[in-house]
Amino acid sequence: MKLQLAKWGNSLAVRLPKECTRTAGLHEGDRVEATIGQEGTITLMPDKVFKKTAFLARLAKLHASMRMTKPVVEKMRREARY
Repeated sequence: MKLQLAKWGNSLAVRLPKECTRTAGLHEGDRVEATIGQEGTITLMPDKVFKKTAFLARLAKLHASMRMTKPVVEKMRREARY
């Protein structure tokens, strides 16, 4: 597929056809990461989406495995320097 570059401010831009964005699962406002290969190839990859629910689940699991017992908290308080 051949695409044309166009001036956009001080930069050049490429319009992506609807079928390309649909196949990649991209929507207006999504972010992509561009990588330049040694041969001058340009690769666009969808930016990794931050999934808050998955992050919170991992955080809760980590927190559960690192519970602070009373002796640890008391020791930290004794050694604290203000």
